[in-house]
Amino acid sequence: MSISAVKLPDETGGRSVAELRGYAVCAAPRAGTNLLCQVLASTGVLGRPLEYFNGPGRRSWDIPDYPDEPRRQLEAVVRHGRTPNGIYGLKLFAFQSDALGLPWASVLPELRFVHLRRRDLLGQALSWARAHQTGAFRADAADVRTPAYDADLIADCLRRVVVEEARWRLFFARNGAAALELSYEDVVAAPEAAVRAVARLVGLTEAPAHDAAKVSVRVQRDDLSEAWRERFLRDRGDLGFVDAF
Repeated sequence: MSISAVKLPDETGGRSVAELRGYAVCAAPRAGTNLLCQVLASTGVLGRPLEYFNGPGRRSWDIPDYPDEPRRQLEAVVRHGRTPNGIYGLKLFAFQSDALGLPWASVLPELRFVHLRRRDLLGQALSWARAHQTGAFRADAADVRTPAYDADLIADCLRRVVVEEARWRLFFARNGAAALELSYEDVVAAPEAAVRAVARLVGLTEAPAHDAAKVSVRVQRDDLSEAWRERFLRDRGDLGFVDAF
């Protein structure tokens, strides 16, 4: 699939594909992508980074007629994911790339990479396990089911987090791609620093300000998360061996 196959909407005002530039936020689930992407989108000039390779999610959240066909989803990245200055954004997980079957990274114009990680991998796994059970993937969503401690599920999520992270690192290394490294913890502590870093990445000469009023995502970690952590460490902690995958 060539770059010319990505169709731009009429309202681009004659802007060509070659004039666009953008970034992909690459992460494992529960690394804080919702927070980072809302912060970046709130600037009004750093694209609208969303999961454009998640058809059911897009239809549920904001675009009722969003397509499932991969080529049309690629076109949607530059249609829905850009701001008027020609900068677009998207976020995705490695497993979503598997389902595409298209060379998304070589098709999207002037694409840069942001690698968002969470230093607390166990906290990330706990969050993923809990979201699996409740169906609530953000703090402003209501729980569909009541969460219950499940050591096997947490261990599985921890392994999947590590594998997803390793896949991105392999992807960057194999392609000689210099990804901007950000951490969830630093984004929470200093979102304006993340905005400045992404602005530099896409070539903005002046760092935009983010609008905190447009950021609805909040930290979901609570006392239940910490109770699960302590119990999991008691149940599964063992310094006598290194896990195999």
